[in-house]
Amino acid sequence: MKNQFDYLVVGSGIAGLTFALKAAKSGTVAIVTKKDKLETNTNYAQGGIACVIGQDDAFGLHVQDTLDSGDGLCHPDIVDFVIKTGPDRVKELVELGVAFNLGTGADSFDLGREGGHSRNRILHAQDMTGKAVEKVLIAAAESDPNIAIFENHLVLDLVIQHQSMKAGSVDLYQQDTCRGAFVYDVAGGRIHTVVANAVLLCTGGAGKVYLYTSNPDVATGDGLAIAYRAGAELANLEFVQFHPTCLYHPAAKNFLISEAVRGEGARLIDKRGRTFMEKYHPLKDLAFRDIVARAIDTEMKTSGDDCVFLDITHKDSEFLKGRFPNIYSRCLSLGIDITKDPIPVVPAAHYMCGGILTNRSGRTTIENLYAIGECACTGLHGANRLASNSLLEAMVFSHAAAVECMERIGSWRSRVFPEVPECWAGTCAENTSQSEMVMIAHNWDSIRRLMWNYVGIVRTDKRLALALTHVLQIKMELKEHMPNIPLSSDLAELQGLALVAELIIRCAIRRRESRGLHYNVDHPAKGGVDCAKDTIVRKSAAEEFLALPAVQCG
Repeated sequence: MKNQFDYLVVGSGIAGLTFALKAAKSGTVAIVTKKDKLETNTNYAQGGIACVIGQDDAFGLHVQDTLDSGDGLCHPDIVDFVIKTGPDRVKELVELGVAFNLGTGADSFDLGREGGHSRNRILHAQDMTGKAVEKVLIAAAESDPNIAIFENHLVLDLVIQHQSMKAGSVDLYQQDTCRGAFVYDVAGGRIHTVVANAVLLCTGGAGKVYLYTSNPDVATGDGLAIAYRAGAELANLEFVQFHPTCLYHPAAKNFLISEAVRGEGARLIDKRGRTFMEKYHPLKDLAFRDIVARAIDTEMKTSGDDCVFLDITHKDSEFLKGRFPNIYSRCLSLGIDITKDPIPVVPAAHYMCGGILTNRSGRTTIENLYAIGECACTGLHGANRLASNSLLEAMVFSHAAAVECMERIGSWRSRVFPEVPECWAGTCAENTSQSEMVMIAHNWDSIRRLMWNYVGIVRTDKRLALALTHVLQIKMELKEHMPNIPLSSDLAELQGLALVAELIIRCAIRRRESRGLHYNVDHPAKGGVDCAKDTIVRKSAAEEFLALPAVQCG
């Protein structure tokens, strides 16, 4: 692997690819992705992209819907920025060749509606929008001579140059500088030191920290852990969005039933066929996701049932097959005909509304380090993401980051890179014994079950305290045994997963109120002005963290 680029992009979803295509006009770009380049959260996104383009819509309406969903924690200036610049970014996707479903009028789109939206404003490509976007962006990136894509490469940690701050300085953006990353070639068992003028973390979410999730297996919170260990600020990790409707079937893994199904008129019912959302919110089945997820959780706990059902059998069968071909075919393969049968569903961890704290250019509190997409906390989502705002956010901030980086690339190139030691893995994962793999699998499963049971949709002070105790115990066990276990991607992911779980719990403990996605039975009311602020965490100088095993530097 080449060891120097102008830009190092970690992740191959919509955020990373959009940035890479723009930044490649000014320099060389390496895209590092830990699995196949198509294995991203973007590729699995069914719903669509929220954007103000309908004749009956207005920026102010979309802004207000976003603020209402965010429950007092959105940053109004960021909301305004994203929504008003969004149409330009969508236009770029269309020009690249993304085929959104068209409406009946000339140059119009078929706009759907999802929970929390006051207008139909969701652009979609059937029920496979993410896949349509990912396919076009990947093709463009692969044809660009300035972009190199490295699959099955996992970033372990960042290369950080520490700088002395002037007395009395409070400019955190100048305290440390990111110079690159240590990248693990999974197949070769070697760690490469890659230096770059700017590093972009576009690593997606952390859904795999929970037992049940709509996310693919790659969503292990790597970017959050990497940034935290490097000293960047993170914010609002307590706000984990649980999608209300994940398919409940023993043969289905992580299959989401898009919110667009409810947007087209589907109703949530219990196993006796009774609707229940009218008990929880005036918008009924189109209420915000946190309300719907809690309602389903309450109904399941009250009845003892394993799931509830989503019923759209009253709609025309040909319409359903055309509007939701992916959902229809997947359910049919499991013996569920959505034109005739209600769909069994349960909530599942879906989206991390908090993340690495950034400014409006995607810049973190570490110089030359950017974070974009789900791993970032930009201020757009607040305490609860409005449906289909995430792909919009990724495009807007990718553009903003690219503009800033291209303006700064000339001054960056005039600097001399510091000497960075080469690193290498002492042994490969193939040499790991069965007993060591059992320890990794056991702790991985323990963390995910613990988070689901104690730090899920509904929380209590006692459960959060117990969860923190258990996670710290797991981290101590890892610290004791990791030096004897050869490096592997599973082990590196487990280390990050344990850290992310701890940070989510600590943020949840600090928020002693119920707001948005964070609902604590012991603090059911929303706090006042003093509580309407971000929960910010940062690694202290005194903290000790687990070192990666079998790695030698210098």
